[in-house]
Amino acid sequence: MARPAAGKRLSFRWRKWDGGVHWVHECVYLGSDEHGDWFGQRAGWQSVRPGRDVLAPQDNVTLMPPSGDHALTMNAPPHRTRVYIDLAWDVRWSPEGEPSGIDMDLDVVDHSERGVYIDDVDEWEEHRARYGYPRDVVDRLEALATDLERRVRAHEAPYEASTAARWLAVLAELAPRLDG
Repeated sequence: MARPAAGKRLSFRWRKWDGGVHWVHECVYLGSDEHGDWFGQRAGWQSVRPGRDVLAPQDNVTLMPPSGDHALTMNAPPHRTRVYIDLAWDVRWSPEGEPSGIDMDLDVVDHSERGVYIDDVDEWEEHRARYGYPRDVVDRLEALATDLERRVRAHEAPYEASTAARWLAVLAELAPRLDG
């Protein structure tokens, strides 16, 4: 699929395993590198899901890697959550030309006060039973969560500050066009 031009406004659409609507994030396509496709969200842009509507407190960038099994979001300072990784299934470009994926509950977080940890294990367990996640999907994503936690702790690219800084700079360069 041909990628949009840098600066193209899009919606990053998440759904649950059963096809139910989940988060929809206002974003902009930033470009791609060896890690995958990057999207940006300006401070004040909307993220909405059933029952919740929030505005981004700071700029952030999200990576959609070609593996399709997670999405990495890195927040600009002074946000206390530096890294937030949504473990996922089928993260890809939709036929409509927008990023989309299935949120699989588990998250890897790097928080300024709590450190690096795997989050939402309780939700993962609940949804495994409710949605009947296949055993191979469960095994793969649990192993991936452990590996991503290790990689974030080790500050491996793209989970380290310099990669985020590079893409946050691209978002800032686009800001006059996006905010004007």
